Parts: sequence; C-alpha cells; structure tokens
Amino acid sequence: MNAEQIATLEPALNELTEGFRKCFHEPTFEHFRTYLLGLMEDLPRKNVEAIALAADTPVRTLQEFLSQHRWDHDRVHELYQHLIADRHSSSDAIGVIDSSGHRKQGQKTPGVQRQYCGEMGKVDNCVVGVHLLYTDNHPTNPFSCMLDSGLYLPKSWDQDASRRKEAGIPDDLHYQPDWQIAVDLLAEALANGMRFSWITYDEGFGKVPAFWFSLDALGLRTVGEVPANFHCWPTEPQYDSLQGSFASKEVANVVRHSPVFYRQDWQRVKVKDTTRGQQVWYVKAARVQLVDAEGSRSYPTDRRYWLIVAKNAKTEEVKYFVSNAPADVKVEDILRVGMARWHVEKWFERAKQLAGLGNFVVRKYVGLVRHWLCSRIAMYFLASQTMRLRGEKSADHLRAGDGCLPAALGEDRELLAKNVA
Repeated sequence: MNAEQIATLEPALNELTEGFRKCFHEPTFEHFRTYLLGLMEDLPRKNVEAIALAADTPVRTLQEFLSQHRWDHDRVHELYQHLIADRHSSSDAIGVIDSSGHRKQGQKTPGVQRQYCGEMGKVDNCVVGVHLLYTDNHPTNPFSCMLDSGLYLPKSWDQDASRRKEAGIPDDLHYQPDWQIAVDLLAEALANGMRFSWITYDEGFGKVPAFWFSLDALGLRTVGEVPANFHCWPTEPQYDSLQGSFASKEVANVVRHSPVFYRQDWQRVKVKDTTRGQQVWYVKAARVQLVDAEGSRSYPTDRRYWLIVAKNAKTEEVKYFVSNAPADVKVEDILRVGMARWHVEKWFERAKQLAGLGNFVVRKYVGLVRHWLCSRIAMYFLASQTMRLRGEKSADHLRAGDGCLPAALGEDRELLAKNVA
C-alpha cells in the first residue's frame, strides 16, 4: 500500500495496537507502530533500513527496537492469540501446520545453515521456521491468519556454545524435530483459547507416528498426508510375530492388495482448491491401525484411523491421507480438510510480498522472533480490514474476496480507499 492508502487505515491500526500498549514503554510503542506501518507500505524491500528511511526514523533506532529495546514480545504474542480467539472463532476452524525456509546469505542469522529450503525447492543456505495457520475455511471468503512461528534450530547450532551466545539463543531453546515444534505451537495456542475443528499438515509431518500420537494426546481431530511408504495394518494381525505375513504394510501396498480396499468402488468427490480451482478426486477409504513401537518391537495401535487414497481424475496424481476422525465422519469431509493446505501456501505468498515476512536482516534471535511477530500482526490487520469491508460492500464490488486487503486494490484502488476512510 502507498502512504495515502495507509493513512486511511491508520485509525483502525491505532485501535488494534492500543490493545498491546501495556507491553511497551512509550517511545518503544511508537516504534512498534512505525514498524507495522512500514511492513505494510509499498517498499522494494521491507527490512529495517528501508522501513526506517521511509518513516524518517534513524536506522539504528529501529534496529535496536527489534534486537535490544525492552518490550514484552511474548505478552504481545499471547494477546494476539487471545484477540483471534475472541473475534474470529469458527465451528469450521482449521489449523494448518507447515514449515517454510527463508533463503539467507552468510552464517550469522539465527538457525541458518544449508538445509532444505521450501522457498527455493532445494537444499540452500536458509533459516527454517515451523508455522501454525488458522483459517475459517469459508468456501468463498476465507479468513486466515498466522497464529505462531517457531525457529527450527539445527543440531550444529545447538552444539556450538559460542555461536549460540553470539546470536542470543535462549538457554532453554535446543534442537527439536520440526514435528515436536509443531506440537508445542498447538499446545500453546490451545492454552491461549484457540479452538480447532481440524488440524492438517503435509507428509513431512504426517510420516512421523509420534506426531500422530502427540496430537491424539492433545485431543485434536486431525487429517494429514502421508508418504506411500507409511506403514499400517489394514486388519489386526493374528499373531505377534516377526514373520512378514504378520508385519505392517506400506499404505501403497495396502491400497493395491488388501481386500478392504480392492473390493471397494471408487467414490467421486469434488474438492475446491482455490489455487487450482475445482478438482475431482476418486477416493477409497478404510479403517486401519497405525504402527506403535516400544524398543525394537512394533505393534498395532488399539485405536483405528482412517486411511484414504485419493486419485486426481485429471492428472492421476495419487495422495494418501490418515485421519483420527471418528468412524461416522464422512470421507468426503475428511478429504476436503486434507486438501485445505492451500490456505497456508497462499498466506506465505502474500506475507512475503505484502508484509516482509522473509525480509529479516538480523543477527539476534530476539530480532528474528519480533520480526515474525510483527509480520503476523500486519497480515492479521490486513485480513481483518478485508473482513470489515466485506460487510460494507459485496466481495465482487471491492474484489476483497481472496483474503487480503492489498489483493483487493487493483482497479478499485480509489473506491477502496474511500470506503476504508
């Protein structure tokens, strides 16, 4: 957005930020608002230097705001989640777990190393975060916001005391697999009042049985994609034996060779994926037992889960999903939730473009955490203002239907600015 459009939204932004005032000293609070406004402004790069220059603020001041000034960013984060829980609860709410890599040069940014970078689609020098998105999954005008982000700290960082100290890595932050970070994000969101109808995630998380059991323990209803070599039992084995005939089977083989699947007819299901439009999938599903383990032995879970195989009618792409939903839940409903990951993909696309999510140039852990927090709040503000405008004008009129205010600007820029004022 340009300065004129931001000015029309400033009263609403002031109302939002007032709720966080208690977490700041007065001069620092003004820097907080300056930084949020800068993240939303139309700048080539939304790093600290560019934002400071655009706001006619000393660069050093905003750098210190992120990395040195005393303000309670943990409390801001809690209040932010309380706000979403209070104002945007939905009986159809979905939590989407995802990880995202941000390409970075050098070796000073907290957590940076050569690792898989989703942004680049390959191994690269990057910082990886694990993220929790909240969406109401509305079929035409979805509201989505990012609830939380956790830094993935590689083992190389965890074991390097001097590097940890230089980057200000907290003493209680250590290496965790990404799935454990995701469980911690969910547990904190639940403690802050967030409620979900479903949780969904990709096969990077779904391939880990311990992740499934951790979400079961939190009482969450989930559906996630799993790889073709994920193991389960289509029927309970007759004997506790190491023989191959009684062992768990890969889901791809279960779908091809088990009677619980090959005796079924394919079920036709239409799924709306906003990134690619309406799609038709052919589906089969059955109740199976997952693999639990103790020491060197594995055994079937007492609890049964859905195993769903979905084949795209047009591309013949095949996906496998597992869900802990009860037996009476419709398979098509489970599948539609499993396909709802496009919300988080769309959010990342917008956040990197519109709120500087990946434009952090920091060498301290606290600076990275605060930048991600401010980006989340900026994106929430844009999404909530879009929701407000939908109530005043039709989505078609304002072109505000795809979930983020700047995406609605286009040809209706002047009209939108008048209606925001």
